[in-house]
Amino acid sequence: MLILEYVDKLLNGDRRACARLISIVENDEEEAKNIIKEIYKYTGKAHVIGITGPPGGGKSTLTDKLAKELRNRGKTVGIVAIDPTSPFTGGSILGDRIRMQDLATDPGVFIRSMGTRGCLGGLSKATQSAVKILDVYGADYIIIETVGVGQSEIDIVKTADTIVMVMVPGLGDDIQAIKAGVMEIGDIFAINKSDLDGANRTAAEVKAMLDMGPRKDRRPPIVQVVASLNKGTSELLDEIINHMEYLKSSGELKKRREDNIKTEIIKLIETEVMKRVLEKSQTNHALEKVTASVANRKMDPFSACESIIKLFSDNI
Repeated sequence: MLILEYVDKLLNGDRRACARLISIVENDEEEAKNIIKEIYKYTGKAHVIGITGPPGGGKSTLTDKLAKELRNRGKTVGIVAIDPTSPFTGGSILGDRIRMQDLATDPGVFIRSMGTRGCLGGLSKATQSAVKILDVYGADYIIIETVGVGQSEIDIVKTADTIVMVMVPGLGDDIQAIKAGVMEIGDIFAINKSDLDGANRTAAEVKAMLDMGPRKDRRPPIVQVVASLNKGTSELLDEIINHMEYLKSSGELKKRREDNIKTEIIKLIETEVMKRVLEKSQTNHALEKVTASVANRKMDPFSACESIIKLFSDNI
């Protein structure tokens, strides 16, 4: 079936077309470009929520309960669950989908597990494309659950409108948030497993860290939840909805999405330039030559970079 036929079916809410298009963007870079070119004008309607935090924080359970609460409120949901990559197949291990089995039969919920395939930052390379496809498919809310890699898990900022940072008491550090970049990315802090000892202390530590951080127009709320018992989920969802209302009324949504688009474009340019340089270097061995010069201390890395860019600048 041609890509245009899949896109037509996607616009009509066809579930199989949605699944097929996401598979294509995961596995075929050139076809992924064509798909996004066709559907992009229909995107931008969904509220994209990022669920992030350290491993063992209960992100999957919280995602499951948030999706059910959204369904109770009559909303459709797309879920992109980023899983570790299988060393044997290159696909995702599917742990998150197993934990959300009862959601999988709900026609108003679309769940997709994606392997990281070596990408750092907690997301899969195809995550942004999958989000766009789910947006066009008609999901009112799209939840991205990151893989849980702690301190490097900040790529979600470039994709989500609202970021929920999930914390739990008793994971070792006094507070897992005291890691570079992590405190800054949370729009809402969810203290999960709040029935455990130390939950109030963790909430107080998060509050103290926020007080020490840069002053913001909107202070991130702290919500204590017990996802396994579905306690506090409704209150958390209310805060997520309130955050979107704030983004819209303050003009921050437009700015945030424009910043994310700019970052995406720059990343695409970097990827395309690198691809072209490597392709052309294979024919004239320019990269190998400057590598040898740098290794022999006849050239420094910065001069080598400049020579490569100059060599290919007319063709990039």
